[in-house]
Amino acid sequence: MADFTIYPDKEPSKTARALAEQVDRDGGHVLALYQEPVGEHWQVFCLLPRAKVEASPYQRDVSPTHVKRLTEAVKRVDRFVDPIVVVSPRAGVYWTPNGNHRRVALDKLKAHNLKEKSLEVIRMYRGAETEQPSSTEEDWAFQFESAHLVTLGLLYEQNKRFAGGAFAPILRRVDKFLKTSLRRGLEEREERAALVRAADETLAAVVAKVKKRGINHPYVKNYLLARTTPLTKARKTLPSFEQTFKKLKENLDDFDVSKVRYDEIQRSSIMLAPAAAE
Repeated sequence: MADFTIYPDKEPSKTARALAEQVDRDGGHVLALYQEPVGEHWQVFCLLPRAKVEASPYQRDVSPTHVKRLTEAVKRVDRFVDPIVVVSPRAGVYWTPNGNHRRVALDKLKAHNLKEKSLEVIRMYRGAETEQPSSTEEDWAFQFESAHLVTLGLLYEQNKRFAGGAFAPILRRVDKFLKTSLRRGLEEREERAALVRAADETLAAVVAKVKKRGINHPYVKNYLLARTTPLTKARKTLPSFEQTFKKLKENLDDFDVSKVRYDEIQRSSIMLAPAAAE
């Protein structure tokens, strides 16, 4: 285990060192062993697998209002900065006598990634279409949150590994809520998903050519889409959804992979990472 101890003139206690070693075995990462200034107790500052951190059985019930407030605050600052205090009754288990609301808020934020959001929205869409078929997408705009999540939901239903994060920046700009009924809207959504799927198939072929040149980087798809998107910041008016994805497919078909350089992808990944991680 790497030595991340922080202490001026004392060695950490055997109990503290044993706990640090347990954290490592449990899949965590010890950042420091330190002595708190009041009771001079040794403590471990570490990263722990979320799945192994549970509420203390003696703790009060979670307040949904408090969790919502915390979740909104974390979203606003785009950071999870407050540490959680845990104790370990036995190896592999960590209880939160202080910080359980933060733990629940973090679980909610991490669980709601782009794929899960999109699948949740398309399930909601199908339920609304059954119950209120004459209502429109615009009527459900608040519940659906964003129009592109409906289209992505259809894509993820067919392919759980679909690269939604790569296509999301384009979809967000051109995918709008439909004014037609949900019943008719679902048909149009299927057509939109088919256009994205066709572009994705062409993208996969271009990625394969890039990899044949020995260039293998996790952001290749994002890089290629950024280079071939028909949507530029200079455009004052956006093309329609159909025009966008047909043109995108054409641009991908015509893309010259011989010009792709690994260092270019690496540099651009710094800017593309937030979109890919959605």
